Amino acid sequence: MSDASADWNFFSNYAHVLVCLAENPDARLRDVAERVGITERTALRLVTQLEQAGILSRVKEGRRNSYIIEPNERLRHPIEAHCTVGELLETILSPADFKMLAQRFTGKKRRSKKRTAVRDT
Repeated sequence: MSDASADWNFFSNYAHVLVCLAENPDARLRDVAERVGITERTALRLVTQLEQAGILSRVKEGRRNSYIIEPNERLRHPIEAHCTVGELLETILSPADFKMLAQRFTGKKRRSKKRTAVRDT
């Protein structure tokens, strides 16, 4: 990768944090921050904002947090608002990781009226 191409990414840090938590819902924010390349404080701020937007929920398990992603939530910008969080994750995650994510939501039976956001692959 050249130096010029290292200055930008297609996805924001919000998406990167979301992908990390989709892959490992029990991840420590310290580990998420390190993987994304941000500070732990920034990771906490992004998770808090994703939680306030209804995209994920934090569940306290002892001294640790676990994160539940809401796959039927729509993306926020008008250009991508026709897509859901689940569809975004299906594009980014490996097939094995997406299948695990989809299995976590099968039992919840969270379905949108128009279509299922998390499909079995």
